[in-house]
Amino acid sequence: MSPARTARALARETITREILDSARARLTTDGAAALSLRAVARDVEMVSSAVYRYFPSRDALLTALLIESYDELGAAAEAADAAVADRADTGARWLAAFRAVRTWCVAHPGEFGLLYGTPVPGYAAPRDTVVPAVRVVTVLARIVGDAYAAGARPAAAPGPGAPGAGAPVTVAPALAFIADHELWSGTDLADDAVAEAVRRTIMAWTTLFGLISFELFGHQVGSVADPGAWLDEVALRLAADLGIGA
Repeated sequence: MSPARTARALARETITREILDSARARLTTDGAAALSLRAVARDVEMVSSAVYRYFPSRDALLTALLIESYDELGAAAEAADAAVADRADTGARWLAAFRAVRTWCVAHPGEFGLLYGTPVPGYAAPRDTVVPAVRVVTVLARIVGDAYAAGARPAAAPGPGAPGAGAPVTVAPALAFIADHELWSGTDLADDAVAEAVRRTIMAWTTLFGLISFELFGHQVGSVADPGAWLDEVALRLAADLGIGA
């Protein structure tokens, strides 16, 4: 690559970064639904037509923000899990991942609103956002898989006749995902206990983000004194539900 091309590439990267940083700031002040390229252009002191050379539409900008934010959040969960030296201590890994997810979300409320808040009218996220979006649940599933391989078993399912009892078909897509990504190698995924562990993992995943949503949108006021301590309590109870020791 010639020096001139390298300079142009660096300049483009710098301006792209400025646009993304401005857009992320506006997620916090204005919300995802109100994000506009025109406002971002004013922030970076560019004319709107110039910004369109970097992001051809608002939807393209939203997609870039989604991918970047999902990747940051997923990386935070992965790093927290990897930092636990005793890999057999799945309880510590589970709690570390939960804490890391909350820490990132609390520090980035605008991005959290884009990822898990009200959908932006008229915008449909493309398929290339899927891989970044599943990084957090992949971390949780890997921890549960390691715990399962070490003998942990989920709490008993509801009795016969209860909705979902003994019906792995409801989590068939999740089981297929685990198989495709080889998250639980050496485990018989056809086992009913595995399907139950997958159910409880999905329940924990959705509870985690529901909990954070309640905190960030003010719904815990008057019921929870310490959101961080509350997250720990919920995480440990969800772990116990999966048979994972504290």
